[in-house]
Amino acid sequence: MQVSTACCLDGAHQYVLDKMPYASKIRRVGRFVNGFVQDNEKMSTYDNEGGVALPIGAVERETGLSKDVLRKWETRYGFPLPERDGSGERIYPADQVARLRLIKRLLDSGLRPSRVVTQRPEVLAELAERRGSRSDVGEQNALGGGFLDALRAHDAPLLRQGLNRLLRDEGLRVFVQDKLSALIRLVGEAWARGELDIHEEHLFSEIIQSMLRGVVDELNDPLGRPRILMTTLPGESHGLGLLMVAALASLETAYCLSLGTQTPLQDIRGAVEVLAIDVVALSFSASFPARAVSSALAQVREMLPDNVEVWVGGEGAVRSARPGDGIVVVDSLSKVPVRIAAWRSDHPAL
Repeated sequence: MQVSTACCLDGAHQYVLDKMPYASKIRRVGRFVNGFVQDNEKMSTYDNEGGVALPIGAVERETGLSKDVLRKWETRYGFPLPERDGSGERIYPADQVARLRLIKRLLDSGLRPSRVVTQRPEVLAELAERRGSRSDVGEQNALGGGFLDALRAHDAPLLRQGLNRLLRDEGLRVFVQDKLSALIRLVGEAWARGELDIHEEHLFSEIIQSMLRGVVDELNDPLGRPRILMTTLPGESHGLGLLMVAALASLETAYCLSLGTQTPLQDIRGAVEVLAIDVVALSFSASFPARAVSSALAQVREMLPDNVEVWVGGEGAVRSARPGDGIVVVDSLSKVPVRIAAWRSDHPAL
């Protein structure tokens, strides 16, 4: 799960089904699903110490770090150090997976890979504890309804009830910008410390996404402007932040459409043409290769009409994207209404 209050356009599961009959996209999705199944069929094995070792696809899903990132770190930093199974495929010992989880959480908090990837586990744990302790009292009080306890008990109805109460009491804007962002951060920190299992974090994420989809569906106005297409590029699977952005944008009477995550460039271009899109909003998390952000944005900018703006956010975008020439960096959730107002000021006739 990748969300930061400092990096708002940080990608989501599909919450508005795209009904365009793109045969090419269906074929790509089919290949992706087949690849996922094949990868998932590679069962966990055992490392040299007798512990459970995971294949690279399972590590990607467990940690949120892409396969490309794992391979690049292996070459650049000498970590992780995967073993090989009988077929010569990479397998990652349990202790390395735990270390990668800590690294991912530290990256989400704003640290750079060069600072943390090579650190010893005890140093990483100390860094995580130190940065986790910076959460202010208000964030801790946001969990006063027992969200973590309900999560550990797998009590989904109680979680939904507490979140809906928080939304009702605080209003959508404060709920998304402040309370929900704090909850997500605290759940992520608890997971990084080993206090929550990955399935519990996923449960929390799914409940939030379901809740926010309902909010967006209720507020979304097909006549609203700007018309914002939200997605991530291939290789970027994080998208919860985009859904938070959609909720705030819908509150400003913008119209938000989602293609889900990891949409090929040609399908983004097709959607822009068919749906009369004003803005393409993209998200790049901290795990997206920094050097690839600028080149990816250049390709997106080149293929889109000049009158279509590109808004980017997420930890990776804030670090690496260069604003200008139709590229707008939106570096926090609070900037979403500001950016929408600026667009409307630039397009008074619409």
